[in-house]
Amino acid sequence: MENADPSARRDLEVFMDDLVPDNYPKFIHTHEGPDDMPSHIKMALTRTTEVIPFSNGKLTLGTWQGIFLWEHRVQPHNRRIVLSMQGD
Repeated sequence: MENADPSARRDLEVFMDDLVPDNYPKFIHTHEGPDDMPSHIKMALTRTTEVIPFSNGKLTLGTWQGIFLWEHRVQPHNRRIVLSMQGD
């Protein structure tokens, strides 16, 4: 994803919040708060795995590319990232 200009990530967050708003009146699954169901929908619309190329021990990303973890919940959560490496 575009990583050079922070406004690109901000625009993505604003769009997703408009697309799937908290407190949507038709959601039933709200046990953990108003962002509960929206976080599930946002996760379904975004990737949960990524293949990241390395060459000579360094990330092989394009000039404007970056990697970030996008948390869809309002309340802080602890997350674990699992890394699997394949190849030489």
